[in-house]
Amino acid sequence: MEQLTNKEEEVMQVLWQLERAFTKEVLAMLPGKNHYNTVSTIIRNLEEKGYVSHQAFGKTHQYFPVVSKEAYTKKFMSQATKRYFDNSYKSMVSFFAKEEKISAQELREILDIIEKK
Repeated sequence: MEQLTNKEEEVMQVLWQLERAFTKEVLAMLPGKNHYNTVSTIIRNLEEKGYVSHQAFGKTHQYFPVVSKEAYTKKFMSQATKRYFDNSYKSMVSFFAKEEKISAQELREILDIIEKK
């Protein structure tokens, strides 16, 4: 699974949310100003990379994700943990705790999840 650019991830977030969409619908959901042709090109690139497929309606295409958000998140987090935290999830969680991005209460909730498995 190939890493996505920031813009590709933005488009995928919209497609994961909408499940099926035409380019104009994706364009309407994206933050900021984006040009139709740019968004259309990004979607076609996502299709070439195997993240998206389409159903044709004449000359118009309705796009839908082929890769789930969960599968992409799992792959991305695994790569990030390997690259930045020496493949240690403990180091990753410690980093977020030190940066105050995760609270003690949230850590307790994580422990509860782990202990219930």
